[in-house]
Amino acid sequence: MRKFTLTALIAAAAVMIGLAAQPVQAGDGFAHHVVFHVDENDAAKMNLALNNAANVSKYYAAKGKKAQIEIVTYGPGLHMLRADTSPVKQRLESYTLEFDNVSFAACGNTLKGMTKKEGKAPPIIQSDKVNVVPSGVVQLMIRQDQGWHYIRP
Repeated sequence: MRKFTLTALIAAAAVMIGLAAQPVQAGDGFAHHVVFHVDENDAAKMNLALNNAANVSKYYAAKGKKAQIEIVTYGPGLHMLRADTSPVKQRLESYTLEFDNVSFAACGNTLKGMTKKEGKAPPIIQSDKVNVVPSGVVQLMIRQDQGWHYIRP
């Protein structure tokens, strides 16, 4: 009896480990989920993230699949989504129209810090593709916990 119980426990543990290793399936119609990380106020890095996201989107579209993509910005990288200081603002205007599967997350903690430092809330690019999240770092963690692939360009 003990041998059977030990074997059953080992088998159950193996199944649980196998299930834990599987990415979470969102059931949202997307074959792949990718989150990009931007934390530098550097136009080249921002453009690299946009290029990478576009390449992922086009690659899977050519295979008849769709990838859900989120670009998370925090710290100095939040300038990517600032209406007054974004070095990629013009590109974002057409980008959000071309890639409906790409969204952006602006860190609420960074916004609070910039508001305190500047004495007013910084303007964020207005788009249904731009969302403010409580914490950029936590957003990255949440996406990884959900099984999203993490990329830092």
